[in-house]
Amino acid sequence: MPKVSKFIRIGVAGDTCDGREISAADIDQMAEGFDPRVYGCRVNLEHYKGLLPDSQFKRYGDVTALKADTIDDDSALKGKRALYAQISPTDDLVAMVGQRQKIYTSMEIQPNFAKTGKAHLVGLAVTDDPASLGTEMLAFSAKASVNPLASRKAAPENLFSAATEVEMTFDDVQEPGVTLLSRIKGMFAAKQTTDEARFADVHAAVEVVATFAQEQVGQVETKLTATEQALTERLTQIEQAAAADRTELVELSNKLAHTDSGTQARRPFSNGGNGKNEVLTDC
Repeated sequence: MPKVSKFIRIGVAGDTCDGREISAADIDQMAEGFDPRVYGCRVNLEHYKGLLPDSQFKRYGDVTALKADTIDDDSALKGKRALYAQISPTDDLVAMVGQRQKIYTSMEIQPNFAKTGKAHLVGLAVTDDPASLGTEMLAFSAKASVNPLASRKAAPENLFSAATEVEMTFDDVQEPGVTLLSRIKGMFAAKQTTDEARFADVHAAVEVVATFAQEQVGQVETKLTATEQALTERLTQIEQAAAADRTELVELSNKLAHTDSGTQARRPFSNGGNGKNEVLTDC
């Protein structure tokens, strides 16, 4: 089951391990600008960032949230701005803390994150070096020509805060339990999703068929219209030709009826008998 810590104090405005100073504005900027979706702040060991997942210097968890507040207890830090973090640890970090190992934290701060001009928390180290040793490291680093911690920084301009002791306790994250009601709801939700998908497919198929049918009807109507127009034009031509033929036939018939033939001899007209030399037919 995943675990998460309560908000623990991981740094206070003040000195760093290379002679610079963390201001109250830096504390507020880190809290206000923190977003794991923009940049994931991971927990490492002694500021070493190993490459291999099975190394002793692998990552030991993630910072999931930050907030800033002013210390109001009776300690020497009263009135200073402090940064508080919520950590999601790995099992190895939980085991180490349970054995009272690596109980101090040191922040890695990038003063000009992504050229925004604002400070941002880019790493958090767990260490065994207490604040007093951090102070000694501060004095040593300030006098050294080459910062002994430079090789551990993600960027040369980054700074490490002095290590301060924290009390890390981790609580189990309660996940929603699986009940009969939730299972039934899940089944109905899955069935509804499946039915909706099937209905969507059927609806899409009907739309495709309807579109295809409409296109086919349109094509058939176009062809029928063209055929009808061609038949109408042809019928009109036939009717016009038949009318012309009838006209010519009538004219020819009238002409033949009123015209004599000039080549055939005509039988003489009968004028009747005169009573002389008549031949009677013997019936």
